[in-house]
Amino acid sequence: MPGKTQPQSEMLKGTLDMMILRTLVSGDAHGHTIAKVIEHTSENLLEVEQGSLYPALHRLEDRKWVSSYWGASENNRKAKFYRLTAEGRKQLARETSRWRQMTRAIGLVMGEEGGAQ
Repeated sequence: MPGKTQPQSEMLKGTLDMMILRTLVSGDAHGHTIAKVIEHTSENLLEVEQGSLYPALHRLEDRKWVSSYWGASENNRKAKFYRLTAEGRKQLARETSRWRQMTRAIGLVMGEEGGAQ
């Protein structure tokens, strides 16, 4: 469509997994809560769509970075909760390091002193 711009909420490829892992550092959560925490902590600049969130959660579970179990949500409905695993913590540390390197490098290219922090 002419004149249509991409939404500001579009996430960089690969960052959703990292943000999910980071969200789970605070404790177990179900999908809806994970999405809301990401949206809230990004000051509503990032919107997590269900069509992206649940495939990402399944991918993280397949990689053994998160585990899941069934429980009751805040409104007493059955919900699948996700928990960060020890391997997930290690992966989060690796991804965080790469993210910081990348944002610093982009900051340098963009002319920011010392790169982005």
